[in-house]
Amino acid sequence: MRADSVVNEATVTPEPQEEHHAPNYTAPKGKPTPSRKQQQQARRQPLVPADRKAAKEANRAALREQRMKENIAMQTGDEKHLPLKDKGPQRRYIRDYVDARFNVGDFMIIALLLIFVAGIFIQSIQLVTVTLMWIFIALLALDLWFMWRGLKKKLLAKFGQVEPGSTMYAINRAMMIRRIRLPKPQVKRGQYPS
Repeated sequence: MRADSVVNEATVTPEPQEEHHAPNYTAPKGKPTPSRKQQQQARRQPLVPADRKAAKEANRAALREQRMKENIAMQTGDEKHLPLKDKGPQRRYIRDYVDARFNVGDFMIIALLLIFVAGIFIQSIQLVTVTLMWIFIALLALDLWFMWRGLKKKLLAKFGQVEPGSTMYAINRAMMIRRIRLPKPQVKRGQYPS
């Protein structure tokens, strides 16, 4: 029996064991791998910088420079420095589409202001001015609805989807007077994006 047990032990091959490194293992870089606690300690930075005035002034200068770049980008249409809400090819397409068409919103503020002033100073046509205001508002709503329907079809055909917030972005731009739109229009009227 003893011979059988000896033979069985000799024929059984031991399973390969995982290599465990000793705690004093050094990484190939030539120094021991830091522990998690040491790594976290090394990443820690003070919440308040040593020189608060200098840090505050540097922060102000960085914000001032960023605002200046954004203002220049709003005038030139430079995509790199535009605010986040105006960035992206889809937003650019919406801006160009809205700027290329004649919108009722382009004249809305001026027309409503003239109608309002006329209604205040000429009492006899007050009923007519109120009716005109409502007609103008209804025309604006219809124009915005038709504009969005056409724009949405083009966005789906070109990009495959419509980004969230695109509806209000297009409507707000269409209701603004063309000269005061920001970012400034980069296309002429009738020059629709492809």
